[in-house]
Amino acid sequence: MIYFAASIGIFPNMPVVYWSAQFIPSGLVAVIFALSPFVTGLMTLLLLKQNPFTLKKVLALLLALIGLVVIFYHQFHFDFRSVYGISGILLSCVLFSFSSVWVKKLTEQQAVNVDAFHQATGALLFSLPGLLLSWWLMDGELPQSVSVKSAGSIVYLAIVGSLVGAALFFYILQRLSASAVSLITLMTPVLAIMLGKNLADEELSAQTLIGVALVLVALLFYSPFSWKGIASWCSQKLLAGLQSRAIVAEENPESALQDARDDMIRFK
Repeated sequence: MIYFAASIGIFPNMPVVYWSAQFIPSGLVAVIFALSPFVTGLMTLLLLKQNPFTLKKVLALLLALIGLVVIFYHQFHFDFRSVYGISGILLSCVLFSFSSVWVKKLTEQQAVNVDAFHQATGALLFSLPGLLLSWWLMDGELPQSVSVKSAGSIVYLAIVGSLVGAALFFYILQRLSASAVSLITLMTPVLAIMLGKNLADEELSAQTLIGVALVLVALLFYSPFSWKGIASWCSQKLLAGLQSRAIVAEENPESALQDARDDMIRFK
C-alpha cells in the first residue's frame, strides 16, 4: 500500500505534468504548482485530521505565490489551449499532494518500517507499468539515434533526478510534515533561477530579484522559528562566546589581547 501510494506521485502525476506543459509556459506551471502547500494542507485536514493552517502560514504562502507571479508574470498568456494546461497542472497538484499525505498516513499507521530507499524503489517499480503503457499508447517507438548529450541527460535524470531525488524526498517526508515537504514547489523555481545565474550566466532582471526576495521572505515566515526565539538563540551564543573569552583571558592574557587586536582589525 505504501509503494502504491508513493507511486501516484510518479504515475499518473508525471505524464500529466508533461502533457499539460505543452499548452502553457513553464512559468505558469511553476505558479500553479505552487498551490501544492494549500492542497497538501487540505489533504492533511481530510486524511490525517490535522489542521496545518495558521494565519501566519497562510499569509506566508500567499506572499510566496505573489513572488512567483512577479517572477513569471512576463510568461503569462492565455488562449483556448491554456485551459487544458491549467486543468492538467491543477490535477497534478492534487495527485502530488494526495500521494504525499497518503504515504504519511500509511507510514504512521503501519507497523512495518519502510526506509526511504525502499519507498523510492517501490514507488518507481509500481509506476513502471503505467509509464510503459503511456509510452506505448502515445508513441511506442524507440529513437533511431541518441546523442551523447541526450544519453547523459537520461542517465542523470534516471539516477539523480529519479532514484536519489525520490529517496531524499521520502527520507524528508518521514521526518517532516507533508505540508512542510510540499514547500519544495516554492523552492524549486528560485533554486533554478539561482543555478541559471551561476552556471549558465543568465541575466536576472530587477523583477526577478524582487520575486525571489518575496519567496525567500515568505519561506522564512513560514518556518516554525520566531524572531523572539532567533534573538534568544543569538544572545545565548553571544553570551557563551563572551564567557569562553573570559576564561581564555584568565588563563592566557597575551592570547586574549592578540584576539582582541585581530577583532579590531576585522572590525575596521
